[in-house]
Amino acid sequence: MRSALSQLAITFCVLSLGAVGGANATLPELHRQMVGALHLMDDATFARLVALAQTAPGPNVIVMSLMGWHVAGAAGLCVATVAMIAPSSLIAFGAERSLRRFSASRAILILKRALAPIAVGLMCASGLILARAADSGGLTIALTGGMTLLSGLTRINPLYGIAAGAILGLATQRLGLSF
Repeated sequence: MRSALSQLAITFCVLSLGAVGGANATLPELHRQMVGALHLMDDATFARLVALAQTAPGPNVIVMSLMGWHVAGAAGLCVATVAMIAPSSLIAFGAERSLRRFSASRAILILKRALAPIAVGLMCASGLILARAADSGGLTIALTGGMTLLSGLTRINPLYGIAAGAILGLATQRLGLSF
């Protein structure tokens, strides 16, 4: 148990420091660590925990707590949550104080502009990793493509697509169909 907790602490502290763009931006590296390097879960479990976190109310960082819970129960939940939140929060606190003092500096303006595309790139990578982890057949690939188009091309609330996907998934499971 102690080994799993120390692995969680190290993994989430490092992820916290690279969370430019929020917790979801770290999902590709989280997947690489939890599934690939540490073998603490498989692709399907990873995708399910991310989906659960996305549907739950509250901040997206809840996915880290769920990963910790899956690996080591309540202790894992606490370790993962604190390790993910504390380092980046301390840096953000210090950075905010510095930015307030030097806000007119040209270097600060360049830094702000440089971080925006990094955050967008990390979020796009998160979407790709999640799609690859969740898509196991023709139906799931079609649903992912459909949701991507729905979200990107319309102003329809994505919850309608999520609900339709859930109903379709339940129906195919009940009918014993696999695609």
